[in-house]
Amino acid sequence: MSNSLYETLGINKSASADEIKKAYRRLARKYHPDVNKEPGAEDKFKEINAAYEILSDSKKRAQYDQFGDSMFGGQNFHDFASSQNSQNIDLDDILQSIFGGGGGFGGTSGFGGGFGGRGQSVNLDIESSITIAFRISILGGKHSINLNGESFDIKIPEGIKDGETMRVRGKGKQMGGRRGDLMIKVNVANDPEYEREGNNLIKSFDISLKTALFGGKVKIDTLQKEINLKVPSGTKSMQRFRVKELGAMNRKTKVSGDLYLQANIVLPNIDDLDESLVEQMREKLPELENA
Repeated sequence: MSNSLYETLGINKSASADEIKKAYRRLARKYHPDVNKEPGAEDKFKEINAAYEILSDSKKRAQYDQFGDSMFGGQNFHDFASSQNSQNIDLDDILQSIFGGGGGFGGTSGFGGGFGGRGQSVNLDIESSITIAFRISILGGKHSINLNGESFDIKIPEGIKDGETMRVRGKGKQMGGRRGDLMIKVNVANDPEYEREGNNLIKSFDISLKTALFGGKVKIDTLQKEINLKVPSGTKSMQRFRVKELGAMNRKTKVSGDLYLQANIVLPNIDDLDESLVEQMREKLPELENA
């Protein structure tokens, strides 16, 4: 019995749910139409999604494990998917008729009464993903979507986390008088200045050796505004300073986390210093006790 669904995702029939998910994510990133512009990439992407739709559902997977590719009229899944795409038929709807309620099997051949009777089990939602800038994830903003020839903007809420899913109502597939939703997984790009720990943000800032030794004020640009940070004398490298409520907003409590500023002491170039000062430092600066 052929197992071409597993072959589509490049996994063994004994693969765990986690292995199936990892294989799907790897292939989906590779063949996503926004990334891969090669001919056939979009059809491959649809095939990968359809295979994952079945194998990620324990009931559908059990049915497929029982009947194999006989469910696709004796074709392997790749040929079946290609034939549906060439006819401009919605592969998701066909799979729903095979595996969802109403379509049934009607026998071990898999198709039974054909493609009819989709009923209310048809999933009209569409899944997609976007990548947004780190700063937009903290401050919120707009992101443009281009889907099936339609362009529209979505609102990104403040404080959204990497991996969260947003629902955009009424932008899914349409069947009769029903319209599904667009489910968007949000990926947050890394930022060269900031790291996020929960709802707190971490940012490094440079200070001179003089400021570290004797203290002073440093102007720092944060995501929200410019601040003057008071640096005390004797500041150590990697020492953190807390600035309240300049972190990411908790979307449930509407309370923002904190910003932690981490000191990076920039040492002066010894060749640029006065020779007498260098000599005094050489003589007067203490050694470490355990050196």
